[in-house]
Amino acid sequence: MNLSKYLESKSASELAASVGISNAYLSQIKSGVRKASSQVCINIERETAGAVRCEDLRPDVDWAFLRGTAKPQKAA
Repeated sequence: MNLSKYLESKSASELAASVGISNAYLSQIKSGVRKASSQVCINIERETAGAVRCEDLRPDVDWAFLRGTAKPQKAA
């Protein structure tokens, strides 16, 4: 689920407070003006009980590798 969809039914200010970021920063992440830091992605995933995943917030990060779930690459 993306952050915008999640915030349709949840309080943005409560999520921002629980994640430890400002409402403005959360709004910028939601609108795509700024990318969430890796730590903020992790905090959002934890505080939303997995409803908003790190992969949704930062698809440019290899979260599968970081989670240890990536398939091993074959040597060339």
